[in-house]
Parts: sequence; structure tokens; C-alpha cells
Amino acid sequence: MKKMFLAAVLMIGCTLSSLAQEVAKTGLNFGPLPAVGYSSDLGWHYGALTDIYWYGDGSTYPDYIWKANVEASWYSKGNSVYHAFFDSKYVIPGARLSVDLSYFGNKTDNFYGFNGASSLYVPELDKITDGKGIYLMQRDILRSAVVLQGKFGDSAWGWAGGVTFYDIRTGHAQNKSLDPKTDLSLYDLYVIHNVIPVKEMTGGKHLEFKGGFVYDTRDHENNPTRGSNLEIYAFGSPDFISKHDNSYLKLAAHWKQFFPLVSDRLVLGYHLAYQGQIAGNAPYYLLQTIQTINLKQIRPEGLGSTCTVRGTVYNRLQGNSYAWSNVELRWSFAKFRWINQNWTIATNPFFDAGMVVSPYRKEQMESLLKDNTVMASVDGKNYTASDFYTKNAEKLHTSAGIGLHFIMNQNFNINFEVGKCLDPNDGNIGINIGLNYIF
Repeated sequence: MKKMFLAAVLMIGCTLSSLAQEVAKTGLNFGPLPAVGYSSDLGWHYGALTDIYWYGDGSTYPDYIWKANVEASWYSKGNSVYHAFFDSKYVIPGARLSVDLSYFGNKTDNFYGFNGASSLYVPELDKITDGKGIYLMQRDILRSAVVLQGKFGDSAWGWAGGVTFYDIRTGHAQNKSLDPKTDLSLYDLYVIHNVIPVKEMTGGKHLEFKGGFVYDTRDHENNPTRGSNLEIYAFGSPDFISKHDNSYLKLAAHWKQFFPLVSDRLVLGYHLAYQGQIAGNAPYYLLQTIQTINLKQIRPEGLGSTCTVRGTVYNRLQGNSYAWSNVELRWSFAKFRWINQNWTIATNPFFDAGMVVSPYRKEQMESLLKDNTVMASVDGKNYTASDFYTKNAEKLHTSAGIGLHFIMNQNFNINFEVGKCLDPNDGNIGINIGLNYIF
């Protein structure tokens, strides 16, 4: 019976694929959507967004001449997103230009401490209860970035460089359900013990520079079926604006590879990544920023949740350096023409893993061991400040799940993904409705 069902599904997929001959798009194409979604970390999502593509005469399809993305949206847990993005390989001859301007208002951002398994996670405390929000803080982000890329002749190798300005404001979480007099959060605890120094506690401004090399043989950037992609670059910031002794230099490396297993309909893809400190003293509020050459997610952060280890709670793992991997099987089981657009429906079972490989401010965290202040109580059990530094050795954090993707013209990708943590200390089930494959 199972074999008959599988054969029927494959036959339907082949039939739908044969019904649609991809037509090169020309001129303007819009992907307007109500920003209606859900994230188990941020809550219900509402607002509006649109992707705008200009294909010109269609000679570059499925590449676009230029793309613009605009979003204004809000989350039920008090966060907001205002985002504008422009990307083109053709506006500047011989170079690709990407420009981003975004503001993220995060009144109740998640903060789970540093160094992965060394920081205690209690699921029952991961909410506002009894006027307390143990794992909450405020983190408002203004981000402006310009990135340029180019090729070395006709080879697959190229260069990339750019600059990003960050203005980040941090502090105690703001919510009408929190009691400012009695709410002692993990963020507050870290400030008290100088894990987060006073000069960093309210955030700062940084001008960050990056530069490196890119290798790319993928057949298509946003929905690849074959080829490889390497990005390796350094990025850092001389602390000449806020002057908080937070100059730093880091290295990032990403390797992605795709193998067609059954024509172009069944593709195996994997992603190996590393981001780590080379020198300096990065501020705590930039630890979770995942640096990228090409922006695939509006807010690339981790480790944890949507962009890295799906299913884990948002930004669960923070450290000086970390590594992660994603493996998924992408099955494009339906292709068809609708409203004069090329559509693909795909599913992607996945497995993710990641860990902190170099700890952050470990000596300062050990001062928590001497603090017996009661932070919260669950079912009669008191959790003191000392409990939130476990001294456990870091380990590999893993998750698995599946997604469903609706892809228009090989570029505009609406995804529904569900991930399940394989360790309850990292969360339970994470749900996300958003845009694009994560790699």
C-alpha cells in the first residue's frame, strides 16, 4: 500500500511538472503579501511586504535585473520590523550592488545567556509570568549596509566588500505585564555581575567593514539544483564612535553544495558555516549577528531558530565563535503556471546542528556561582542566580524538521517550516512562516 501511495505521489508530481514549461519573465513582477505569519519565538506576525523584480527583456531570467524588498510589520509580542532592500548585478557595470536599511524594534527580545550548555534553560520560565520575564530584554536595532561584489574575469571566483552601520539600543524588557520593581531578568543579572559591563548595557554604535572572496558555480542563487558556493571573509569594527573598548575582528566562512538526485526535482543540499573571533573584544549585543554577503533573511541572527538551528529557541547559543551545519532534501513535487507566473511547490526535510566553539566572558560568568538571589520559582522549586551558570561543557545542539515552499519565478519563496529540538534544553518545537530557503 505504501509503495502504491509513493508511486501515485511521484506520478502526480511528474504530471504537474510536465504541465508547465517555464516561461522567461519580462518587465516588472510583484510579490505583494500581507505579512501574516507566526513565529514561536516572536508571536503572530501582521503587516505588509512586497518583493519587486525587474526582468527587463527576459534575457537574464531567472536572474533579475534588479530586486527591491519592502516590509512594515509587527509581532504580537511587541516587536516591529521596517525594512527596505535593493539588489542588482547590472546597475553598476562589472559589480553587484546590495543596499539595506532596516529598523527592528524589539521590546521583548530573547536573551538566554552565553556559551550554550553553560547557561541554564528552563522552558517554564520562557514566558512572562508573575510579573517577570527571565529571558527577556530590549534590543532595538538600526542597520544600514552597502555591499559590492565582483568577478575575477570569467572564472567562478570573485571578491566582496562592504560596510554596515549599527545603532543598537539595549536595556530592560518593556511590557505592560512586567513589574519593573520586581522583574530581575538574566540581562539584569549579567549587568550586576559585570558579565555585561555598564558601558555596554545600553548598546552602542558601530561602523563595521567586511571583505573577502566568493566562489560560486550554482545554477541559480535562490533556488539552486546543482553547484557549490564558498564565501570566506573577515569583518570587524574599530570602536571610534561609542568608544567602549569594543574593537573586534572576526572571520566567517560558508560552504554550500547542491546535488541533483532525480533530475532537478530532488536535490540534496548542505551548508557548513563558521563565524569566530580573531582579535579584540566584541560587544555582547553583536554576538548573535550572522554576517552574510547576500542577505537571504531580513534579520540573520543565531545560533538558534530561523536562520541557523531551526527548532531551537531564538538566539539560544551565543559565544565568541561558533559553527553550524544544515542538511536538507528539497523535493520540487509540483511545477505549474498560474496568474501568468512560474510556480514551484517544494518540501524540504532537514537536519541542523551547531555549537559554541569558543566561549565568551567565561571568567565573568563564574561570578554568578556565588549569588544565591532567588530569580524565579516553578512548581515550588526556587531558581537562584547561581543556577543560571551550569558549568556544563558545551555540546552539539541538533534539530530536525520539514518545510513547505511556494516559489514564484525561481526567486520569490514563501516558506512554512517546523523544527523539533532533539534536546529539551534548547527548546521544543519551532514554527516559522517567512521567506526564502535559509541557504
